[in-house]
Amino acid sequence: MKNPKCYENRELSWLKFNQRVLEEAEDEANPLCERLSFLSIFQSNLDEFFMVRCGSIYDQMCEDENFRENKTNMTCREQLTAIYSTVRGMLREKDETYEQLRAELSLQGVDIVDFHTITTEEAAWLEAYFKAELEPLLSPQIISKKQPFPFLQNKSIYAVVVLEKKGAQKLGIVPCSSGVFPKLVLLPGKTGKRRFILAEELILHFAPQVFSRHTIKSKSLIRIIRNADIEPNERTEEECDYREAMERLVRDRRKLCPIKMEFSRLMDTAVIRKLCSYLQLSEEQVFYSEAPLNLSVLSAVRDMLRHQKSLFFPRRVPQIPAWRNPEKSMLAQVEECDRLLTFPYESIHPFLNLLNEAARSPQVVSIKMTLYRVATNSKIVEALIDAAEHGKDVVVLVELRARFDEENNIEWSRRLEDAGCRIIYGLDNMKVHSKLCLITKKTGTEISYITQVGTGNYNEKTSAIYTDYSLMTASHDIGLEASRIFHALCLGQIVEHTEHLLVAPKCLQNKLAFMIDEQIALAEAGEPAYIGVKINSLTDKFLIRKLIAASKAGVKIDMIIRGISCLIAGVPEKTENITIRSIVGRFLEHTRIYIFGTESKAKVYIASADWMTRNTRRRVEVAAPIYDESLKERVLHMFDVMLHDNVKARVQQPDGSFIKTKTDETEPLNAQEYFYAQAYDNAVPLEMPVAEAVSED
Repeated sequence: MKNPKCYENRELSWLKFNQRVLEEAEDEANPLCERLSFLSIFQSNLDEFFMVRCGSIYDQMCEDENFRENKTNMTCREQLTAIYSTVRGMLREKDETYEQLRAELSLQGVDIVDFHTITTEEAAWLEAYFKAELEPLLSPQIISKKQPFPFLQNKSIYAVVVLEKKGAQKLGIVPCSSGVFPKLVLLPGKTGKRRFILAEELILHFAPQVFSRHTIKSKSLIRIIRNADIEPNERTEEECDYREAMERLVRDRRKLCPIKMEFSRLMDTAVIRKLCSYLQLSEEQVFYSEAPLNLSVLSAVRDMLRHQKSLFFPRRVPQIPAWRNPEKSMLAQVEECDRLLTFPYESIHPFLNLLNEAARSPQVVSIKMTLYRVATNSKIVEALIDAAEHGKDVVVLVELRARFDEENNIEWSRRLEDAGCRIIYGLDNMKVHSKLCLITKKTGTEISYITQVGTGNYNEKTSAIYTDYSLMTASHDIGLEASRIFHALCLGQIVEHTEHLLVAPKCLQNKLAFMIDEQIALAEAGEPAYIGVKINSLTDKFLIRKLIAASKAGVKIDMIIRGISCLIAGVPEKTENITIRSIVGRFLEHTRIYIFGTESKAKVYIASADWMTRNTRRRVEVAAPIYDESLKERVLHMFDVMLHDNVKARVQQPDGSFIKTKTDETEPLNAQEYFYAQAYDNAVPLEMPVAEAVSED
């Protein structure tokens, strides 16, 4: 295989990203409660990885055991074996990190205890509490011919006990994840400390009372992760009511086969094998964990310590940018010149104002928007409903296939439809992932447009915790192309040609390749050549090969990739002109930036698309050029600052590993904190009457 050392397996690269998240939980420079959050995020990331990626590989292996992925030529079996081995090491590190954090929590007056560390008085109180509060709510079961092995809910915790009676052994199971009783039980006492025990530990300890007619030989807590790799097929696409078909699909996903089992106590191998037999798992899919099996419980601990500000990152509030004149309409301000919002540093409120004004402006005739993930209580959707109720033509593409957001999107699609909006669900076998909004105005006989293109979802909640860009422009050329995109989507078609916007699947990958070739030609002619890319993931082999060719030609390439990178930078004679950085910090890095060329000649785009084959070839994505020189300079400056982050950035090495940059001889630079400080400095002065000022964190 050509350039084998330049490639990294996708799944193993993602695990390296999650390792970087775990390192943030270990980093003592982060406040204690934020480290708890990173540990919980590490686990939730890993859960989704097994549900989606391992589930997909497992399904592929069942279909074709000889299938090989196209980067490192690994079979599905080889990938799973490598994943399982890597994850075991990560889980050991996670357990050590949890114990360290638990010790530090104790110093702050919060103890998460077990039955090895409680007093006699506490043990007596817990027994009484169990009998009065928990035992009446439990639904224990003994596995037998008349009581077959139950269906175990995804991510729920169960107490499993090996029971013996008259020499015969059976399994007993008790669900521990009921929403009826608390996850943490507060112990009484006046020690000045708050002492808690996990409800599942309490249930497991008193299992002998639940199964009082049996002898318990061993016991453990277990947690199942189920395959979630289920996608609409042709039959689903052809259903008369697509929304109902998607609802059935979501229900079906909850019942897919287990892909992983975790357990918290060492149990006899024969018992593990029996559980594997019931769950149709292999023993390599079973993982041991000493930390709690569900670390989301740590959010409750964080809430207890909320009053101790030193245990959290300093409070940051998204700011209203100085250009936002509260006495002038947003429609007029965008028509004056292009505007850019940078989340979470700047507030989403100016864009909400734009939508709300458009909903009631007599000149606005239509609003069209693509929705992929929205907030549970979405002000974006409320603005669209308001527009429809004011007689505007509102067309909304709601992507029902946004994984794990399907139910939320189904509900919003109903509400939009009930309000009189025209709803479309995207294209057959192709997700619409673009972040595109088009406001059309008619003044007399003149048609004009205001177009918004973003790198992230129309979601007020994530706009405060994800880094994203939102471009608003009155460019007639961009508006015309956006109109063509919506026209095509309404007809179930894709755009075949563009001049300004880059639009997948037909007009993005090829245009990116063309601009890479332009830089190669410059380098070969001895001219300055440069490519800068900030994305979440890089897996598109066609573009990877182009980048390798550019590096060999002498093009300097800087890449900031948060997560997966199937390209390894710095390999002599192959990728030595490429550097890859990953920033993992307080906010989730989500902006996508494409830069081709140096200084004043640079072409700059912001985009919804990562450089993954699914984005460039199998989804509708939109990248927008930054034509305004001041905005272009701003985006280039932000990219440069991220390149010089030496606090949260890690640089990829030629062996594929990532190491933090050293700050011994340079001033520490945390790009995210730098941008927030800038946002505060450039915000609307407090004495101005800003009705839209953000009130929440």
